[in-house]
Amino acid sequence: MPGRNKIADLKKNVTAKDKYCAVTGVCLLVGDGIFPYMEAAMQFTISSTAFQHDGAIPALYTCDGKNLSPPLSWSGVPTNAKSLVLIIDDPDATRTTWVHWVLYNIPPSTHSLPEGVAASSLPYGTLQGKNDWQKIGYGGPCPPMDNHHYFHKLIALDTVLPDLKSPTKAALEAAMQGHIISRTELIGRYQRQH
Repeated sequence: MPGRNKIADLKKNVTAKDKYCAVTGVCLLVGDGIFPYMEAAMQFTISSTAFQHDGAIPALYTCDGKNLSPPLSWSGVPTNAKSLVLIIDDPDATRTTWVHWVLYNIPPSTHSLPEGVAASSLPYGTLQGKNDWQKIGYGGPCPPMDNHHYFHKLIALDTVLPDLKSPTKAALEAAMQGHIISRTELIGRYQRQH
């Protein structure tokens, strides 16, 4: 690995294009050059410690368990994001996509939601909408049959939305139009044991 003096010299000689690397120090040293890895660092992703992507959701987070919201975490929020939206829905439901949770105006500085987060413990400014049980808050998977897929969609917006007064998913999506910067999703599966 190059010595400290060489690293300092490299930092002095980076181009304007590489200012991110020089200013933040978030860089990779490759041979005699110094390269930012901003693109890799900025990949917008969402995950859960409770289940893997396309994996089975534990019963704890469903109507067969304690119906707790799962722990979720994310990284790579775009730097120009002003708020985040979280929508959990089930497109395998009969006749229509069933909505399980609607959150909006999540501060972009937020990087996670704990398991079973209460409304009073949501990040400051976060608002909730109605799920398809016509209730405010989280409603866990409860499929009548078959193996359903649950999409945990995290969306970065370039604005903070007004108070939409407990909106449905459709009303929230209408308000988001023209403001979406980026999105990512985590899919979990659940099948009840009858």
